[in-house]
Parts: sequence; C-alpha cells; structure tokens
Amino acid sequence: MEHDVVIVGGGAAGLMCACVAAGRGLRVLLIEKMDQCGRKLRITGKGRCNLTNTASLRDTLPRIGSSTATSKPGKGQGNGGVWLRNAYGRFFNRELMDYFERRGVPLTEERGGRVFPASGKALDVFLALIGELEANPKVTIRKNCTVKKVETYEGHVTGVVLQDGSRIGCRRVVLATGGMSYPTTGSTGAGLRMAAELGHTVVEAVPALVPLRCQEPLPSEVEGFVLKNVGLSLLFDDGSRSDYFGEMAFCRDGLAGPIAISASRAASRRLHSGQTVRALIDLKPALDAEQLDRRLRLDIDQNGKRLFNDALRMWLPAEIVGLALKRLHIEYYKRLHQLNGDERRRLGKWLKGVEFTLCGTHDFNEAIVTQGGVSLTEVNPKTMESLLVGGLYVVGELLDLDADTGGFNLQIAFSTAHAAAMAL
Repeated sequence: MEHDVVIVGGGAAGLMCACVAAGRGLRVLLIEKMDQCGRKLRITGKGRCNLTNTASLRDTLPRIGSSTATSKPGKGQGNGGVWLRNAYGRFFNRELMDYFERRGVPLTEERGGRVFPASGKALDVFLALIGELEANPKVTIRKNCTVKKVETYEGHVTGVVLQDGSRIGCRRVVLATGGMSYPTTGSTGAGLRMAAELGHTVVEAVPALVPLRCQEPLPSEVEGFVLKNVGLSLLFDDGSRSDYFGEMAFCRDGLAGPIAISASRAASRRLHSGQTVRALIDLKPALDAEQLDRRLRLDIDQNGKRLFNDALRMWLPAEIVGLALKRLHIEYYKRLHQLNGDERRRLGKWLKGVEFTLCGTHDFNEAIVTQGGVSLTEVNPKTMESLLVGGLYVVGELLDLDADTGGFNLQIAFSTAHAAAMAL
C-alpha cells in the first residue's frame, strides 16, 4: 500500500497527527474536504488562537466533561479529564508550547493562563503545522476531497471510499473530522456518521460554549449590554445547580458573554432534551441579602424624595432600568419614602436574582465546541484506537469530550492527535 496511514480531516487534530506521524517516518495521506486545511483553527480565539492553558494537570482535569467516561468524575461537567490523563501525561501544555516555539512560533501567556501566539495571529499556528507537512516528502495532502466511508474486513480497516466512488487502500485510518460547531469551516458531523456506521456508539451532538436563549422577551435596550462582576446560577430540574462569576452580556434573545457561554456546557444537553433550566443573575454578589437590605434602607432614607424610576439608577446601570421596572411591578413615579417593606424586599430579591427561564441555545453556527461524540468506552485512552475496529483511530472533537473556554479544547485536540500518532 502506498500510504501507512490515511488521516481524514485537516483541522487542528488532523494536522498535528500528520506532523507527528510523518516525523516518525510514516507515509501519510491527509484528506481534507474543503479547499484549505485548518479553517476552524485559523478563526479560533477570535483569530488569535488560544492554543492551550498553563493550568496544572490537577486543575485542568475537572474542566473537561464527557457523557460516557467511566472513571470517577471531578468537579466539572463530567469525567472526561480522567480519561485523558494518560495522553496528557505524555503531551500536555508545556510539551505543546515547546512544540510550537521550536517551530518558530513565540507564545505569550495572558490572563487566566491563556496561551496565544505572541503575534496575536492564529495563522502562525496553522502555518507552522502546514509548513512542516508540505516540506515532508512522506506527506501527501489532498484537498477538495471527501471521504464517504471507512472500509473494513473482519473487524479491521482496509481502506477508505471517496465521494466519487474511488477507493484508497490502507490499514490505518485516523478520523479527525471535528464535531459540528462552525459547520461553514467543514465540521458537519461526517466523522460521527462514519463512526456510527462502523458500530460505534455516538452520543447525540449538541452545541456547547454557546449563547443561551431565554423564554422571556428582552427589551431592545439591553441587547449587547455587558454586566461585569455578576453571579450567574443555573437551577436544574433534579435540584442541582451550577454557579459562575464574572462578565455576562445580553444578546437578542438571551444570555451571552463569558460566564453564560461557560454555563452552556452544563445546560445545553438538558435544554435539548426538553428539561427546564432557570437562570438567576446576581447583580450584587458582593453583598448578602441582609447586607443589601441595609444598603437599600440607607439609600431610601437619604433619597426619599426621588422618584422610583429615577432612583433605580443608584443600584443599576441605566440600560437595565427598563427591565427592572417591567419585572418589579412597582409604580414608576412613586417616591422612595413611599415604598413599603414588601416593595423594598421585592427590589432586594430581584437585585440578588434576576430570573430567566432558559428554553434552548443558539445553534452550531455560534457554538465554540460540540458536546457529545464517539463514546469513550469504545476508544483506547492510551492510543485513541477504536476498541471495535482494528486500525481505526478517533481524535479531537469527534470524541465525547468538551471543556471550558481558555485553551482547554484545543489542548484536547492536540493531545489526542499526538497520542494516536505515537501509536500508529
């Protein structure tokens, strides 16, 4: 056979896998269905490519979720981090940073341990990978080429069939086609379909790290408004909750911004299965209910003649005063000294928990990652080889793994790709 391995998909995981495999002397055929490789990689991190995070392994593992990992879960949305321990033990953030710096991509660390190219350009990460492949005579790259299915015989890979019906024989195939987020970059779920056709269990894919939609209509004046240093709590049907703190924004139909995007990992699958999720925004997280009530009493005493709708600006940004007036059902032109105890307590409760009913998420066009994928119970965590089909490897976003923002998802792609390449 002409090729030792066929890698299907030229994204972050596929490019890394091809580089490492070819560097170890294997003849590699990389097949990409788009006209260019690395489309999603080049736009990740708003075009800056947050390629990893300097957090320790201990702090990283709980940030990674999975529906199907069997090890004991950590603090995060699942137990995928434990499943990745072996791959991370061999190729983690420091190894990844060294890899790119040795290839002429200086890196810089920013707030929260986020690591970016010093140039601020995702393109530099892509060029380092594609440049190495194009310079290696053992690598063949075929673009505008679509793999239709993986062929097997007696439980082992024998080749791939292309969309035009032609066949390429090989004994090893790496599926690196990505999930379903940002489908215009080529991630349309084709790899999930091929894995399912080969007998793999595929957990339904849902959008994650994505804005949340609210059942209640939002006033037009709040769209795009950013709230800083607020708390966000999600309350679930089973009585559990998830809490977040930081920056949040309102979008046209719901909640966006960093903490809402992060919270979507806990909410998305529940919402897509029809469960109810309540969201509470704490506008005064630095004060408990009793402290806030004392503050309100003092402000009311000192500003008793001010009209309620005007006085709200003491406690709220102007952009959400209208939302407060609509929700509180307190007379706009009432003087503060006319507020009764029930109205004051209602105001305090609202400031500590602006409630919305979540009814869904935005779609894959806006999702940073895919939640769901090939069941981890059917993939060897040391090698990324299928436990069902010999010679088949599954890497990157195709796996039932997802993580917080901050470089953790790209690290999954690079580490799983590296593990597969080392095992080929």
